[in-house]
Amino acid sequence: MPTPPVTGPLCTRETLADDLRALGVRPGETLLVHSSLKSLGWVCGGAPTVVRSLLDTLGETGTLVVPAFSNDNSDPAPWRRPAVPEEWWETIRGALPAYDPRTTPSRGVGVIPEAVRTWPGALRSDHPQCSFAAIGPGASRITAGHPLDCALGERSPLARLEEAGARVLLLGAGFGSCTSFHLAEYRVPGPVVDVSFAATTPRGREWLTVRDTALDSEDFAELGADFERDARSVERGRAGAAVCRLFPVRDAVSYATRWLPVHRPYEG
Repeated sequence: MPTPPVTGPLCTRETLADDLRALGVRPGETLLVHSSLKSLGWVCGGAPTVVRSLLDTLGETGTLVVPAFSNDNSDPAPWRRPAVPEEWWETIRGALPAYDPRTTPSRGVGVIPEAVRTWPGALRSDHPQCSFAAIGPGASRITAGHPLDCALGERSPLARLEEAGARVLLLGAGFGSCTSFHLAEYRVPGPVVDVSFAATTPRGREWLTVRDTALDSEDFAELGADFERDARSVERGRAGAAVCRLFPVRDAVSYATRWLPVHRPYEG
C-alpha cells in the first residue's frame, strides 16, 4: 500500500517567524508557549525550527518560556495510563530516578518544549513535576527558586511570569493546556493534596511527600472558551496551519480567579 503524501502547508523558520509577527508577538517580550508541532503543517527541520522562529521573533531581549513538566515522577498508586500492580509500588518509589533539571526529560508537553529544554543556554526550574524551561535574559529570574511545595502557585515561575507582564501563546494548542489557569487555583478556596516524587536533596536522592494545592485541568477548555468570549485581550491568528491565541498571563489568571468559584464551588 503506497505511503500517503505529506500534507502542508510547508513551514520554514522564516515563514513561521513572519506568521508570529503578524499574530502580534513582539521583540523583547516574555512569552510562555504551549505548542503542538503537528498542528503547524510540515515543518522543515521539526521542533528546532519552531524554536528558532520563536527566538527570531522575540529577538535578543526577549525571553522564551515553556512548560517542561515531568509528571511521571510521581507516586505510582494512582497511575492509570497504565496502572501498575500494587506489589510494585514500593519498589518504584525506591527506584524512580530523582529529578535532575539538566537531564530529566519533559513528558506530556510535546516535542517543542523538549527542544527548548535542551537548547544551549536554557535554564530550568527545580520542581520535580512542574518545571519550566526558559531561554533569554529573563530566564534566570523566571526559573530560580521553585519550591517543592508550590508547583504552580505564588512562588512558582507562573507568578513571576504574571509579574513580568508575560503573554501566553497557544501555538496550535487548546486552552486545556493553559497552565496560567492553575495559578488561579491557588487564589480561590480549594482542596489540598499530598504530592510525592523523587527529588535530589543535600542528603542525596529522597522520596518526598509535600502538601500542595490540588491541580485540575479537566474544565480548562470550558474556562478558556468563556475567557476568549468575554475577554477583549485574546488575539487570534495562524502560524502555518495552526490556530493560535495570544493573551496576557495576568488576564487569564484574573478571569480564572473569578470563574472557578462559580463553576467549581468548594465547601471545604
